[in-house]
Amino acid sequence: MRFTSDPRRRAAFAASMILVASIAAASAEAQRPRLPNPNPPPGRFRVVAPDLSSQGRITLSHVYNGMGCSGQNISPALQWYNPPAGTRSYAVTAYDPDAPTGSGWWHWVMYNIPAGTTGLPAGAGNGRNAPRGSAQGQTDFGTKGYGGPCPPVGDRPHHYQFTVFALKVDRLDLPGNATAAYVGFNLNANKLGTARVNALYAR
Repeated sequence: MRFTSDPRRRAAFAASMILVASIAAASAEAQRPRLPNPNPPPGRFRVVAPDLSSQGRITLSHVYNGMGCSGQNISPALQWYNPPAGTRSYAVTAYDPDAPTGSGWWHWVMYNIPAGTTGLPAGAGNGRNAPRGSAQGQTDFGTKGYGGPCPPVGDRPHHYQFTVFALKVDRLDLPGNATAAYVGFNLNANKLGTARVNALYAR
């Protein structure tokens, strides 16, 4: 290889050598095996609803029976994972923020679910195999227990938010006629974390 005495050409040659070396180093780094993260982040608190797995759509088995709707009004099964440390009880709510009321619509409020619980079977909101010691709050249907979707005919699909609250207290001492808003105030005052799954329904 013949070197030139021109300083500018020498500088250009040196720069090209540096570039070649950088490319080679980057290629070697890319081929180096990656070691697993020794401190992976903990799993997040999450909830799944296996009954609502079909593109997140609510089927007639979970739709309200009344007010022009003809569903079976069965609360969906829920399963949750990785609750926050210190969780001492749970609560579950179902809420429609799209209801044309100015304040949404509460479809389900269950609280005082024991800390050892990891999910609810289908129908728990209707009193079927509900966790021992759990309580149901008033919904916007004016009754306790699960009340399924029943949006106005022709509305775009409403979003139904199923939320699990991990609480720092063993139980909430609330009056038997507590409204969903009253329960919700206490849930937010005592929560360690929440997990949510959304589903859609229209008619």
